[in-house]
Amino acid sequence: MSCDKARIRALNDDLRQHLLGGGAVMTTGIAALGPEAVQRLVKTIAVFDDFCNANDPHEEEHDFGMFDFEGAKVIFKIDYYDSTMTHHSPDPADPAVTERVITLMLADEY
Repeated sequence: MSCDKARIRALNDDLRQHLLGGGAVMTTGIAALGPEAVQRLVKTIAVFDDFCNANDPHEEEHDFGMFDFEGAKVIFKIDYYDSTMTHHSPDPADPAVTERVITLMLADEY
């Protein structure tokens, strides 16, 4: 794994596991599950470790996952924006120029 990929992975894991280093949003479908379910979902994502080929399309960055949650197929994904939140980050390995956002959604909302 390259140094950049290792750094991106660590930053993504901080966001996914501890909600540190970025923002989080959820779709209306996730919000409709109710606050207690959302709290359980956030805890499930924090311990998620099924980063197989289908769940880690950018090769070890830990920026995507899909799994069943209480009868619903759920997706989380992490996107990298520049500091203005209008363009892609110029360097996702550098938190000084990257705003990370994890999005929680139902698979049928993707």
